[in-house]
Amino acid sequence: MKFTDLLWANALPIYEQIQLHPFNQELKEGTLPLEKFKFYIYQDSLYLADFAKALAVTGAKSGNSHELLDFLGFAQNAILVERALHLSYFKEYNIEHAGEKAPGCFAYTNYLMSVSAFESYEVAVAALLPCFWIYKKVGDYIYANQISPNPYQNWINAYSGEEFGHSVQKALDICDRLAESATDNVRQKMIEAYLTASRLEYVFWDSAYQLEQWAV
Repeated sequence: MKFTDLLWANALPIYEQIQLHPFNQELKEGTLPLEKFKFYIYQDSLYLADFAKALAVTGAKSGNSHELLDFLGFAQNAILVERALHLSYFKEYNIEHAGEKAPGCFAYTNYLMSVSAFESYEVAVAALLPCFWIYKKVGDYIYANQISPNPYQNWINAYSGEEFGHSVQKALDICDRLAESATDNVRQKMIEAYLTASRLEYVFWDSAYQLEQWAV
């Protein structure tokens, strides 16, 4: 069994709740209220800016130039997607460029930036993996089961696409390779980091669905 298979098995109950979440079910059906999608897109733009930083910091810890280039490429892609959101969705849906992170986005981005800065390379890679893998799984699921025509087709195509799939596989391969030579203690920390980030994936989608605001 690959280490990433073990990660998936441990986090499967979390992924199942993400897949069944009303946000993703309504996105699949094309019935998600536009205000919730707009909220999600804005928060995602804030998330991606910090995700790119976490990817770059993690890459700097890698032991070889190949993985450094991979993570710098991941970071560049995250920035390009963030810019694309502004040029497409922001314009199409008239999303304002002013606002702050909702609690869910704040919690997730700060967790990833903290792990990338203060934990080992192996643990940071595991923490960053859910954003790749879970998004691909959700994208594939929605693409295969969507109602067509779907007003959110561009988003669905992006995360079910072959290009994104290549990036996901790269991240999975790196994680498996690192786990092979890791100690049992490090492997356990990798599992815990992956589970925490998976839970925060759920929190991020739920935050958008609830139009989450700070309580005070």
